[in-house]
Amino acid sequence: MEAMENIVRANAAVLLTVWLVAVGVTVAATPLVSWLALALGVVDKPDERKVSKRANMPLLGGVAVALGFYVSIAVALTLVDLDTLTHIGVEHHIEGLFLGGLLLLLVGAWDDKGNMRPGMKLAAQIVAAWIAIAYGYKITYFTDPFFQKTWLFPLWLTWTVSTLWIVGITNAINLIDGLDGLAAGVSAIIAMTLIVIALQMGQTATLLLGIPLLGALLGFLPFNFPPARIFLGDTGALFIGFTLALTCLEGYRQVTLLTFLVPLLVLAVPILDTGLSIVRRIRKRAHVFSPDRAHIHHRMLDFHGSHRAAVLSIYFLTTCFCVIAISFTRLKGVMAFVFLIVVVLLTLRLLLNLGFFEVGRLPTEQKPNAPQNCNAGTVAAPSDSQSSVSEE
Repeated sequence: MEAMENIVRANAAVLLTVWLVAVGVTVAATPLVSWLALALGVVDKPDERKVSKRANMPLLGGVAVALGFYVSIAVALTLVDLDTLTHIGVEHHIEGLFLGGLLLLLVGAWDDKGNMRPGMKLAAQIVAAWIAIAYGYKITYFTDPFFQKTWLFPLWLTWTVSTLWIVGITNAINLIDGLDGLAAGVSAIIAMTLIVIALQMGQTATLLLGIPLLGALLGFLPFNFPPARIFLGDTGALFIGFTLALTCLEGYRQVTLLTFLVPLLVLAVPILDTGLSIVRRIRKRAHVFSPDRAHIHHRMLDFHGSHRAAVLSIYFLTTCFCVIAISFTRLKGVMAFVFLIVVVLLTLRLLLNLGFFEVGRLPTEQKPNAPQNCNAGTVAAPSDSQSSVSEE
């Protein structure tokens, strides 16, 4: 921890510069990306299934976020001294983040332009995850929190667990990208939380990824907050989810059960939305990629009646989980598990009160004008492979 404090103190000006570069590049790039998207015809196409009814809203917002992130990372690698980079190990696998993220940017741009099939998109995410794992973003062993016994993962399990984590978080952010400013704002809150935890736990590598990501997201958010002038698109949702997944792995590659719960708590809102979506469709005997209108943002939109109120409510919910995660890093042993059980019970109660466990009937079985029922009436939102691609 003392070494971490010395590194932060010695590089405080560098870290501030990196953050400012990320914000500045993203702010400058976003109008240009918006113009490019309009020129290329990469725009949102409203239909009866989507929440957003605004025609010709430019997509590709993720390109601006990626530019801000990558340029600031380059600045960080240039300004931070080589001994520090060697000490924290970033220089050995930053290429995996760059190459995997670039692949998902291309895949997202393709999908924003012409709708890629869900199976192809999932395959691309797996390939991106494998690239990252090959460069060192992986979980290699697990430590029992009670007896401190360590189990080394065989190679096949390392790749399986790491792939599930990276692809799962990538899709979780993609699924929650359904309202103006939602994915960008939630991701910014998560990135800020990871920075705070990195400072608490001495995770310098996490800090060097979290600060550029936070800067890029905050630079983009003024253009994306409702009413948005540009959407992240699949380009941005996939890239941000992938980057968050790897940022978490920087600090939690070698884990105990308790420490790995911290990023799970930080990412609780998108993870819960993804998990409930899968369970809901399995119970309906529907395809996992089939459309419905029962995501968290749909529920909040129906409950509040306005985009901005729904988005701010989910920001608040995310912040609550992030504060819990920060508190959780200070707990140990039995108290940590007691605290976790309380959090789980309160979360289940909250979701129950908001109706998230109401699987509902198929749209053809619904009454047309049922009030405040997210499953009622119309067809649902776009398929998850598409609905979360662009803000609906």
